[in-house]
Amino acid sequence: MYYEIKLAGLTRRLPLCPISDSMCIGAFIMFGDTELTEACAEELLKRAPADFDVMITAESKGIPLICSMARLSGKGRYVLARKSVKLYMSNVMKCEVQSITTTGKHTLYLDGADAEYLQGKKVLIVDDVISTGASLEALEALVRQAGGEVAGKMAVLAEGEAISRDDITVLAPLPLFRADGTPTA
Repeated sequence: MYYEIKLAGLTRRLPLCPISDSMCIGAFIMFGDTELTEACAEELLKRAPADFDVMITAESKGIPLICSMARLSGKGRYVLARKSVKLYMSNVMKCEVQSITTTGKHTLYLDGADAEYLQGKKVLIVDDVISTGASLEALEALVRQAGGEVAGKMAVLAEGEAISRDDITVLAPLPLFRADGTPTA
């Protein structure tokens, strides 16, 4: 089963993946789709607040998007919250998160050097899909812990209850689906 979606002038078929016996989600994967990644980055930047210094995303599906956005915006640098602590990281900050697409809780980590870079900066939070908003909240917490100011929140898609949020700029809604593939709303 698939769901056809139009984004940034492009059409894609998203496979429907069961997350329970009664519910499926549309799998939006930008990895490897440079045409879609670039088009979404351009569209998000058109809607981005004019006044931001740097962008942040959570590992890993938002990486190609934020890389394109940083390049296209001329900002050049972005910050990445990691899913695990790497050997080169020091003075690490962390925040726990529960995501709809990840089993159990996981933690996002911010390198101390990145935290220092965020201090006093206006930070645009970017993600591929907002579902429960848990990853977004963790990124907001990390930005605040680092002494940065959240300039805005953006995602390519919002699914489930996130569709009705007015504090996030998104390109399109993504419905949740029943086990038979029909949208829930």
